[in-house]
Amino acid sequence: MKLSALFIVVITFFLTACNNEEAGRGDKDTPGYTATMYFEALYNKKDMKAALNLATPRLARIMRSYGTPSQFTRNLVNMQFDHVTIELDMTNKSLREQYGKNAKVNLIFTGQLHGNQVDDMRSVQMVKRKGSWYVDKINPDPYAR
Repeated sequence: MKLSALFIVVITFFLTACNNEEAGRGDKDTPGYTATMYFEALYNKKDMKAALNLATPRLARIMRSYGTPSQFTRNLVNMQFDHVTIELDMTNKSLREQYGKNAKVNLIFTGQLHGNQVDDMRSVQMVKRKGSWYVDKINPDPYAR
């Protein structure tokens, strides 16, 4: 009887977790969450101010020089999407990155551009300052060559 009650509680927990849109993005205090929200602001929300709040001052200065999120993503990030889904690449996740001051996060982008499917990958250098994670550098796709 106790086993079936425990089973029902566990199933209920997983079902409610699946309905939470933010649940797939992880813990808000991780570098992966910040990196995902950074690109979500640039590509899906097209909100430069939100992206600037998640970037280091050096990267923010570069971003401001492009003026708009679409100019920045087209020219510096070298990726364009009409709409995109952003996922963390969990194959190379290390617990140490959450406790250090620097982290490298790999992101997988799956989206549409002019009706065509576009898949891409980027690696992002993250820095922890005053207890918060910030995007410091966007590395090019390691598999593009």
